[in-house]
Amino acid sequence: MLLTDYLIVLFIVLILLYAIYDELIMDRLHGPTRLKVLLQRRNKLDSLIFIGLLLILLYKNVSEQGPQITTLLLMALSALTAWLFWIRAPKLLLKQHGFFYANVFIPWERINAINLSEDGVLVIALEKRRLLIHVRQLDDLEKIYQVMLESR
Repeated sequence: MLLTDYLIVLFIVLILLYAIYDELIMDRLHGPTRLKVLLQRRNKLDSLIFIGLLLILLYKNVSEQGPQITTLLLMALSALTAWLFWIRAPKLLLKQHGFFYANVFIPWERINAINLSEDGVLVIALEKRRLLIHVRQLDDLEKIYQVMLESR
């Protein structure tokens, strides 16, 4: 195997570890999940560019009759990338003592202010930054608000 193949295997393993964390482990961390809210997808153009670059590499490897293992690894990486960007849904997990946003746990104590913008974006101000939470359904904002009131 070439160095390229090892790097592709490394990326495949990293995406699989992320998938295990995102789908299995995060739900169990910091107690039971009180509310799970699906969020809107962001950066669709970036994902299309990345998948396009992978497909160009795949085409180049096939047309130049490169190693079959590289072709298989690129196909597996393309499938995992499609899952990561298009099938998997980003989510907000509300727990008893905080919430998971972008796979990071944030305790309730770090919240300084909560606002709702005119276009339905929940803005949570932390000590040094703001989180912009774009929910898929506006009804979920009321559920988030109720869980936050009960938890604080």
